[in-house]
Amino acid sequence: MTNPTAQSGFTLLEVMIALVIFSIGLLGLSGLQAISLQNNQVAYSRTVATMLAYDMADRIRNNRTGTYSTAAIPAAAPTSCVTSSCLPAAMAAHDLWEWEQSLNAAQSNLLSAQGFITPAAGPTFTITIGWDENRTGAAIDCGPPPAAGIACVSIAVTP
Repeated sequence: MTNPTAQSGFTLLEVMIALVIFSIGLLGLSGLQAISLQNNQVAYSRTVATMLAYDMADRIRNNRTGTYSTAAIPAAAPTSCVTSSCLPAAMAAHDLWEWEQSLNAAQSNLLSAQGFITPAAGPTFTITIGWDENRTGAAIDCGPPPAAGIACVSIAVTP
């Protein structure tokens, strides 16, 4: 014989406990999503910086007799070497100016990006790109060690 007063199913307390556990799981999932988006942005910035560094490396390799130094970046657009022929020095100035424009273009997504080209031993150059990854407004300094919040990508190029 069955007891007619016995209840079956979930009680209100059990349902509330299940909702609390489910809510905590959803909060953890949203935190994971936020961290994932942040790490994706960092990876994208590093990819763009690496691509721009290799772009300049290719420009140096294509113009071996040009003088490449970030101290020589012209403030205004030099004579376009796309539509007319240029001497190696003019081509180097044009390449440096275009590279500087690419570093600070909106689509590069590198905040306050600065590029540095320094001669190393022999014919080797070191190309370094630094940017404010944490968006703190700190000065770009890629010297060892880089300043806090500053991300840097360096490659060595031998033309």
